Amino acid sequence: MNKPAHNPHRYALIMAGGSGTRLWPMSRATKPKQLLPFIGGKSMLQLSSERLEGLVAADKRLVCASCAYAADVVGSIGGLSPHCFLGEPAARDTLNAIGFAAAVLVQRDPDAIFAVMTSDHVIEPHDAFCKAVETAFALVEADPRRLVTFSVPPTFPATGYGYVERGEAIAGFNEAYRAARFIEKPDLARATQFVANPAFGWNTGMFVFHARTVLDAIGWFLPANAAGLARIGAAWGTADEEAVITEVYPTLTKISVDYGLMEPASRDERLAICVVPMHVSWRDVGSWSSFGAILESDAQGNRAVGSVLHLDSTNLTVVSDDPAHMIATIGVEGLVVVHTHDATLICPAAMAERVKEIAGRVPSDYQ
Repeated sequence: MNKPAHNPHRYALIMAGGSGTRLWPMSRATKPKQLLPFIGGKSMLQLSSERLEGLVAADKRLVCASCAYAADVVGSIGGLSPHCFLGEPAARDTLNAIGFAAAVLVQRDPDAIFAVMTSDHVIEPHDAFCKAVETAFALVEADPRRLVTFSVPPTFPATGYGYVERGEAIAGFNEAYRAARFIEKPDLARATQFVANPAFGWNTGMFVFHARTVLDAIGWFLPANAAGLARIGAAWGTADEEAVITEVYPTLTKISVDYGLMEPASRDERLAICVVPMHVSWRDVGSWSSFGAILESDAQGNRAVGSVLHLDSTNLTVVSDDPAHMIATIGVEGLVVVHTHDATLICPAAMAERVKEIAGRVPSDYQ
């Protein structure tokens, strides 16, 4: 394993604030998907932290999540210190999570550069991931005005993902480009064109930023948010920290980093948006269908976690968190079956995206 990078100004933020309702009934309000140990006995949050080995020292990895998840986050990432957990009293989307981290980091290190990582993706291989992130860090270290995002090669014409087109190459760097344009959730015809064009890739939602640059940009584009984040940063580590966060954070305008920062930055000459291709398998584990895709299948296309027995059944995804509970099927096809101690989900795999709807309708005891 590689040793952590020696640059003392490199940090990372793992965003772990999602609710994961499309993975109900296993993902619940009290324990969302990123905290569930259902990938080889590890949580996706834990895997996200381990993925940073060789890039960012363990004591410089921050996690932003709901205050309610503090104990579970610390339990999932052994050794996470309290000053590295950023507790959100209310969900205010990705721009404010990133701004929260930037405000805290600037107080800690005015030269801080941080990678923004997600907690709901499976990314392989590790070496290719590290190579791309190293390039992104080097880009920002050379020019702090740069906002760096990552693209991955699309494997099918996804209409639910964003795409980024790379422009001219950046001299002095291997596989680093100016970003030409971003396209959010294209229709099938355009997505098919993008898959055939090597200049396009899926936008991963991962970034590398200079903390001071992020705060400056938020000040230009969303000054009220910047003022609130400045108050939070100034209070961090003081006796007023919790009171200020509780008062200020819920008042911040809720907006994503794509719309609140990257879109206006693409039109601002004070900033330079760059893209680094990441040659990895990148899977967004956001539904039971996508979760099933990371499992090995048997000869009949069935994928399972738990104690399962099939007779003449094909293309099933079956998940159980109870090793003492057997799930048996006979002659069924194309279903998702998820069993927990108090709820069971059964649906056609083609309708797995609608799990979010039923999760919003079940009684509160099951949410």
